[in-house]
Amino acid sequence: MNAFPEMNSRVRRPVGGARAAATLGVAVLAAVLTACGGGADKPAGGAGAPGAGGGAAPPPPAVGVLTVESRPVAIRSELSGRLEAWRTAQVRARVAGIVQKRLFTEGGSVQAGQALFQLDDAPYRATLDSALAAQAKAEANLAQAQANLARNEPLAAARAISQTEWVATQTALKQAQADVATAKAAVTTARLNVDYAQVKAPISGTIGRALVTEGALVGQGEVTQLALIQQTDPMYVNFTQSAAEVMRLRRAVEAGRLGEGGGRGADVRLVLDDGSEHPQPGRLLFSDLSVDATSGQVTLRAEVPNPKGTLLPGLFVRVRIAQAEAPRAVLLPQQAVTRGNAGDTVLVVGEGNLPAPRPVKIGGANGANWVVLEGLKDGEQVIVDGFQKMRPKSPVTPVPWVAASGPAAGAAPASAPAMPMSPAAPASAASR
Repeated sequence: MNAFPEMNSRVRRPVGGARAAATLGVAVLAAVLTACGGGADKPAGGAGAPGAGGGAAPPPPAVGVLTVESRPVAIRSELSGRLEAWRTAQVRARVAGIVQKRLFTEGGSVQAGQALFQLDDAPYRATLDSALAAQAKAEANLAQAQANLARNEPLAAARAISQTEWVATQTALKQAQADVATAKAAVTTARLNVDYAQVKAPISGTIGRALVTEGALVGQGEVTQLALIQQTDPMYVNFTQSAAEVMRLRRAVEAGRLGEGGGRGADVRLVLDDGSEHPQPGRLLFSDLSVDATSGQVTLRAEVPNPKGTLLPGLFVRVRIAQAEAPRAVLLPQQAVTRGNAGDTVLVVGEGNLPAPRPVKIGGANGANWVVLEGLKDGEQVIVDGFQKMRPKSPVTPVPWVAASGPAAGAAPASAPAMPMSPAAPASAASR
């Protein structure tokens, strides 16, 4: 193995040089990495950390606050209801016959007594003519009976005729009078049938589509419905409320926490499917005295004006009704209240502008706001907007909240995810 010492020495020298070169390269790389990472080890206020935003702490975030001001507030309940026409009449044929004409425009307005359909009245006119003839005959018999009575009356007084004949003369007159009355009744019936052959509107309102066409036989064996008329100004709205909620409000009124605000004639507002509110307020007509055994609900009914016909029968709506009044309460936007099984809470700006949770008692709703009965004092500031900017145990800068700024504040979370992108820059530089 030592036969070629010179060759072995030549081989060993390059290996030692390579190791020295590798060691030198590692040292240089370590120095470079140390220089690059030195900025991260420097204090936050050093010049090597320009991306850290300087050494000054960020200012407290601004949050929208609402100053508490108690005042009398109506407690409104929002319930589900369905609209119903004020008056509804089914147009039916009162006599049998063939429909000859439709005399109205479908979907239009009709007046009480307006002709809607014309039935074939030829048979009824013939019956009327026969009744008139029978009446004329009965009246002729009555005239003859009256003449006989006038002729026999002096003879009976002179005893020129028997008593039996005189009684028969009187009876014949009474029978003739009864026949005339019967004939007149038959004429009246025949005239009614002729009139019924022209089907008329029983009430004024809006008429729907025709349920029969020309040539149809109606009223044969059953009363046939021909159309439907509805009066839609005003409208009824029928709605239900939980019996437990009704009892809770009554107990609060009896305990003095709430004032009486409902009752007959209470103000009622309708909210349509698109979220808009019907401009005309309604009034409560009655509240049912019994509770539905199957649903535990109490039925209520209100009357709502509908001059423009925007409300339609059968339409589902939400009913807002003032059922009580809190003498001293606070209105807070619903976004300011956190509701849970443990209770309702809000965030109040406390000492040192530190947010602090505060339990409150909700008494119901008033439009888009909650009615807070207990837990807040006048002058306190409740945080309504800017929750996403807050940091744990950090102060905030309260600014007055304006309702119109709600959508703008709601857009802030969309820009929040952009914040974690700044730490990604050093990582990408290191990767390079």
